Amino acid sequence: MTDVLGLDVSDRVATVTLDRPAARNALDRELRRALRRTMHDLDGDDSVDVVILTGADPAFCAGLDLKELASTTGASIEALAVEASSPQQQGPFPPIGKPVIGAVNGAAITGGFELALRCDLLVASERAAFADTHARVGIMPGWGLTVLLPQAIGVRRAREMSATGNFVDAETARAWGLVNHVVPHDELLPYCRRLAADIVSNDQRAVRRILRTYADGALVSAGEAWQLEATVARDWQGGGLDPDAIRARRAAVTERGRSQV
Repeated sequence: MTDVLGLDVSDRVATVTLDRPAARNALDRELRRALRRTMHDLDGDDSVDVVILTGADPAFCAGLDLKELASTTGASIEALAVEASSPQQQGPFPPIGKPVIGAVNGAAITGGFELALRCDLLVASERAAFADTHARVGIMPGWGLTVLLPQAIGVRRAREMSATGNFVDAETARAWGLVNHVVPHDELLPYCRRLAADIVSNDQRAVRRILRTYADGALVSAGEAWQLEATVARDWQGGGLDPDAIRARRAAVTERGRSQV
């Protein structure tokens, strides 16, 4: 790994850590390149089923490195330009087929907020906070914020966050549906690893196909999304299922359910 990005792989779970704590993990050119490359490599790594993305304390990510943007015209152009062949490829890392859990350990601001929104689910430390300060800085979001934020919290709250630039704390983020869970700071990574282990225990082909269906359905109308799901289900079931394996999995689900409720 590089000096600005940490990687640990254990029990089929990769933990990726933004590691520029003195700069509040701001995304300079080196970190952006390392993150995109690492996520791409993990997508193709057969030893990894789930990715946890976090930052080195005290912040999750302060967004693009504004000092670099202000001092280098080339860096500014590279950071803000569309670098992908399709809108869905834009962002701090390309879409990957494996679940990404965002472990938000501190402030997630502007581009760092967009980085969090890119994750499939979010777990926040009690110290986490979220803000869209694009309008305060005087730049436009280009990594999907105006699409992903209203999907998460509704368009009126999204407009409020973008128009005011105000910070939202962890508990408010949970109440608004922005994050799945809020946990004590020291429990953040252990909690995320337990969630990751739950995901690992599933049929990984099914997990990835369902997440892809969510992603594809978000790009079309509601009626088309219904049809998309029906087509995916028909093709999946039509490909042939092992009755014995289905029975065994159903029994395991029943036992697991008894232990959880």
